Amino acid sequence: MTNSTEEIIESIGIIPVLRAKSTKEGHAIVEAMLAGGVKVVEVTMTVPGAIDLLSELRQKYPELLLGSGTVTDAEQAEATIRAGAEFVVSPSLHLDVIAKTKELGKLSIPGALTPTEVITAWKAGADYVKVFPCSAAGGASYLKALLAPFPFLRLIPTGGVTLQTAPDFLKAGARALGVGADLVNATAIANGKPEVITEAARSYLEVVQAFRQT
Repeated sequence: MTNSTEEIIESIGIIPVLRAKSTKEGHAIVEAMLAGGVKVVEVTMTVPGAIDLLSELRQKYPELLLGSGTVTDAEQAEATIRAGAEFVVSPSLHLDVIAKTKELGKLSIPGALTPTEVITAWKAGADYVKVFPCSAAGGASYLKALLAPFPFLRLIPTGGVTLQTAPDFLKAGARALGVGADLVNATAIANGKPEVITEAARSYLEVVQAFRQT
């Protein structure tokens, strides 16, 4: 890739979290997001056939920056990287996942919530820390509070991020946003309306660009 994984993540500003019921649904969601200009996706291990889906997406969309999500052990991390993941995301803090991801030369984004967890993840070699579930802990104000003693941290809030809350998270210091069902809308695919996802993708990119221009 001409740009580094960090550059792509921060320039796009969002990481869609893909939770699909099948690889077919996963392909449809990714296609709809790409049509809206979003060229990054996190394929969670909760998707049936997630490893296969990663491999298929890597073959079909070379322009797509792929990550794996809900990774909770080193073996999973390695399998997803072999399948094409350039970054590895966890909902919680697993030091073995961070170590394996870094050993294989990929970007590590562990999950953490408390100040102790967040700084532990960072010191263990995390490239970014996913603050999850961020909205349940106070949302943008919580993110801002975390960054007060640790201004050097690169945080990605996830959980409760919507088009309405996205600007506040960015103002609070988020480097990127982990976005779930508000963008990765499986119901839209089931209803035969992929354009709903495409439009949401465009809207998120507009929010990020508008913030960067202020």
